Amino acid sequence: MRPILLQGHERALTQVKFSKEGDLLFSVSKDHTVCAWYSANGERFGTYKGHQGALWTVDVDPTTTLLASGGADNTIRLWEVRTGRLLKTWEFSTSIKRVEFSEDGRQLLGVTEKRMNQLSTVIVYDIKQDIEAEQDDEPALRILVDELPKVTVAGFSYLNKYIITGHEDGSVTQYDAKTGEELHNSPSHEDGMQVTDLQWSADRTYFITSSKDKTAKLHASDSLDVLKTYTTDTPLNSAAITPDPVQYVILGGGQAAMDVTTTSARQGKFEARFYHKVFEEEIGRVRGHFGPLNYVAVDPTGKCYASGGEDGYEVEREKEQGIRF
Repeated sequence: MRPILLQGHERALTQVKFSKEGDLLFSVSKDHTVCAWYSANGERFGTYKGHQGALWTVDVDPTTTLLASGGADNTIRLWEVRTGRLLKTWEFSTSIKRVEFSEDGRQLLGVTEKRMNQLSTVIVYDIKQDIEAEQDDEPALRILVDELPKVTVAGFSYLNKYIITGHEDGSVTQYDAKTGEELHNSPSHEDGMQVTDLQWSADRTYFITSSKDKTAKLHASDSLDVLKTYTTDTPLNSAAITPDPVQYVILGGGQAAMDVTTTSARQGKFEARFYHKVFEEEIGRVRGHFGPLNYVAVDPTGKCYASGGEDGYEVEREKEQGIRF
């Protein structure tokens, strides 16, 4: 695997996302800046500046026309990918922990943090595809999460049928994406161990969650049944599914920096871990970071994957003749 080290952020990375074609990679960090990179060579495509706080999340629409970002300045911002022009800013009372476009790009979901007497909230905006059109100020849907622990991650299932949320107690919940009605809540991970990531299969009929309980789990979108479990020896921050026909899941995490200040990177377990999706067996690890991996993302074409870490670097690895270790 050929590694490309991307250096453009000054602080820890929090999320990385590929465009649908896989030609661009977007990254956000605690340094307030969104970066875009060419995935073929790691050169920087551009930056998107305007946020006034640490950034937690980023997503790009299916046509690579619109980019959404959210963070600790309590805003979701909508950008034009090509020019870097800021198109819309939505302001909230608490920070934004996750943004995600729907499968068709016509809706944008956001998750607000629960604090300062504010409930954790999932908001959904209808998105106009014309970049010159004025986006709506008010959300089309608002889900107040009052009886469940706070939401940490969320996303749209296939055909925008459900909104799936992951919570700080380790459970996952299914909502009707049109009405916001809660349909099903399922204990997934160990009680009290928060869900740290939620990523979809290519068709969004199933998804993977990672947790501080040192496991990642594959779930069916319609029933929330746990289909597969991948067990590690370190807390996990992220999990991704490779597209067919490659049958892997990639997990990232590692012991917190405060726990490994006197140990080596090997002891801190700062590696991307590959598991066979069907047989649940670990098949290899890839080193590259000297801090915990905060996020892993797979190119939708299956050519490469990227990881962003607490060390402030992104490492992109391209397959040469399949995955080799």
